[in-house]
Amino acid sequence: MTMRYRVLGRTGIEVSVHCLGTMMFGAVGNPDHDDCARIIHAALDQGVNFVDTADMYSAGESEEIVGKALKGRRDDVVLATKVHFPMGEGRNRGGNSRRWILREVEESLRRLRTDWIDLYQIHRPDESTDIEETLSVLGDLVTQGKIRAFGCSTFPAEDIVEAHHVAERRGLRRFRTEQPPYSLLARGIESSVLPVCERLGMGVLTWGPLASGFLSGRFRRGRPADLTTGRAALTPGRFDPSIPANVAKLEAVEELVELATEIGCTLPELAVAFAAAHPAVTSVIIGPRTMEQLEDLLKGASLTLDDASLDRIDEIVPPGSNLYNPDGAWRPPALTDPARRRRPLTDRPAG
Repeated sequence: MTMRYRVLGRTGIEVSVHCLGTMMFGAVGNPDHDDCARIIHAALDQGVNFVDTADMYSAGESEEIVGKALKGRRDDVVLATKVHFPMGEGRNRGGNSRRWILREVEESLRRLRTDWIDLYQIHRPDESTDIEETLSVLGDLVTQGKIRAFGCSTFPAEDIVEAHHVAERRGLRRFRTEQPPYSLLARGIESSVLPVCERLGMGVLTWGPLASGFLSGRFRRGRPADLTTGRAALTPGRFDPSIPANVAKLEAVEELVELATEIGCTLPELAVAFAAAHPAVTSVIIGPRTMEQLEDLLKGASLTLDDASLDRIDEIVPPGSNLYNPDGAWRPPALTDPARRRRPLTDRPAG
């Protein structure tokens, strides 16, 4: 296996095309800290130099695991984490405000056992906080040396453009990266997010290449689905073949398995190689829970898809289309809150 490397946007930082995601390290996935450390070390030994975590993964436990595992190897790793989601009970313990970010970055540094974070990401948009407020505090953290660069995660294209416009107008540092969901079954970001990132010179590290396990090969048409382990146990509705919305995914999986067989690779290898093939994508986050999963995912590190294979994928799942909406992807309040789409009754004409 030969690991490939790319420059992360215009930061000048070289990262591996595979990024080790650690969401499954801790109580949510693998609670064995020593086993998680072995997985991290194995990834580093195979050329991975990019590790991504977040403060909210298992309520900080993932950051703690990563911090312990990187002892003695910190200088060799490009370390990324995220902030936004609530951490504990009480007000003002989440979001993108200066107050919260200044407090929580210190907690992440403590859990990660490091003096600096290479890439600090805003995990989701926050409608209640002016983007200027967020960019300002992130720029201050760069000046203080606590972070090297900062980016956003799962932001819609219009919010990315607005953030860059505000940064330019106010003379602030700007987002250098975006971390969106991207897979063979969820290609929606190809229509606007990826083109915007390319135009703005942003690095892109994608999450969910296996569609939260749907492209792992475990879930096939006409076969009983095991919904008792892994991510299926957390969200069984995503995989239940009796749900009509899953039928289109299962049909696509069968065609993708056939293509993978023709190429001579597994479905997970095809899925990861597909995400890495887009010219806007810098690195693909893989999130193993076990050593076996890591080894399976890294087998395809050198796999490059030719035009014929990519054309066939386009026929199965058209470019820019989603066969499902990735769980965890941000939804605009205008779509999720009916009150945002309706005038109050008092404003409506009488009669």
